[in-house]
Amino acid sequence: MDPKLGRMVTSLLAYLLLLEGGMFSPSPPPSGLLERVFQFIDLHQNEFVQILKEWVAVESDSVQPVPHLRQELVRMMALAADKLRCLGASVDSVDTGFQQLPDGQTLPIPPIILAELGNDPKKPTVCFYGHLDVQPARQEDGWLTDPYTLTEVDGKLYGRGATDNKGPVLAWINAVSAFRALEEDLPVNIKFIIEGMEEAGSVALEELVRKEKDRFFSSVDYIVISDNLWINQGKPALTYGTRGNSYFRVEVKCRDQDFHSGTFGGILHEPMADLVALLGSLVDSSGHILIPGIYDQVAPLTEEERKMYKAIDLDLEEYRHSSHVKKFLFDTKEEILMHLWRYPSLSIHGIEGAFDEPGAKTVIPGRVIGKFSIRLVPHMNTSVVEKQVKQHLEHIFSKRNSSNQMTVSMTLGLQPWMANIKDNQYLAAKRAIKTVFGTEPDMTRDGSTIPIARIFQDIIQKSVMMLPLGAVDDGEHSQNEKINRWNYIEGSKLFAAFFLEMAKLRLQ
Repeated sequence: MDPKLGRMVTSLLAYLLLLEGGMFSPSPPPSGLLERVFQFIDLHQNEFVQILKEWVAVESDSVQPVPHLRQELVRMMALAADKLRCLGASVDSVDTGFQQLPDGQTLPIPPIILAELGNDPKKPTVCFYGHLDVQPARQEDGWLTDPYTLTEVDGKLYGRGATDNKGPVLAWINAVSAFRALEEDLPVNIKFIIEGMEEAGSVALEELVRKEKDRFFSSVDYIVISDNLWINQGKPALTYGTRGNSYFRVEVKCRDQDFHSGTFGGILHEPMADLVALLGSLVDSSGHILIPGIYDQVAPLTEEERKMYKAIDLDLEEYRHSSHVKKFLFDTKEEILMHLWRYPSLSIHGIEGAFDEPGAKTVIPGRVIGKFSIRLVPHMNTSVVEKQVKQHLEHIFSKRNSSNQMTVSMTLGLQPWMANIKDNQYLAAKRAIKTVFGTEPDMTRDGSTIPIARIFQDIIQKSVMMLPLGAVDDGEHSQNEKINRWNYIEGSKLFAAFFLEMAKLRLQ
């Protein structure tokens, strides 16, 4: 069989299987240019998967401050810059200097890519943001495959960064490459801003955005981010809000050295006991945050908002099953969504300095650090939350009459983000989703934090939209992260359709 025909048959079979499973309803066939773009993407889907495989193979971990991983990040950014240049884009790889770590170590910050295609004043200019760094991953942590070898199983493409965020970045590039290969003008002017430090707090990004506000971003009309997921496995979504994040460290110290529990146990205030009491005072068994005043600034629930939650297509049993969770804290769809999106949550992440290896080690840690975070929602403020947390922990610690030293610090403070769903690009995205998937999207918020959305909104002051491609079970940040081949390829078509819909809006 001819290879191109074989790829078309594969795509058609996948499409029919998804229809049979009820994931999508058939959409009306596109016509003219868009039909040819879709055909090109179908015919070249294996090539697009191969490029994703090459990108996943780069261990672009920004979280672990290790020199050889920073070199991998630099290599990853160079690969992306070369790919954009091959499309004819003008590319500027901006050097943003070095990162100073708490231990005194200095590491290079990978360059941030600023690229552009087209400058026709008659066309809207759409800027795409993405990141190419990833969370740490090791096969021994529970991966069924090598996390840095893209592996396809039953139409699922497994690999670290496949959905967060290398796949969506490439899907946008795939859409551009289709127009280029067909020698068709792009319907819109396109700009890219791609970074390599998102998973580590987007180091140096905000400073660059401020610096480029009146140059690179001066002609930008709309900003698109594809760095989150659908609310379920089968229905597309548009996202108009995210939670913020305040990350805290609470240190309890007696001395720098550990103690022998047989020699010192029972005659001193143990730092671990103090820390466990402090962490246990933060949240109750129902998920309710116990810090006084923490809910005072939360925006009240409106009737319009309540109706939006009711309209979300979410199968709770499927959601629970795909999450591998026995039982959630809440029983209704509306309660689940509201506690994911519009109410704050507090999560305890770990303890530094404690013994966590296999076996029995009878030591008393002399110094321990607890780590926790609070996801913020409108209209919470990071500085207010910081003050509330410190006052609460100081009060709890004082009641223990401990001779140890306690220090609380907020190491990250990111505000929540909300968009106007009546902006033109939301209307264009809805039409594009209808064209590709044959359905209206769920209008969702996201419980996670994507700092760049708020940064763009505050500094550039242009419309920001989140257009996710991944399914709810993609496992971002987790073992066996994946993106479905279908989502990746149809997502490439979605971006192409979005370009054309944006151009139509400018003409109306």
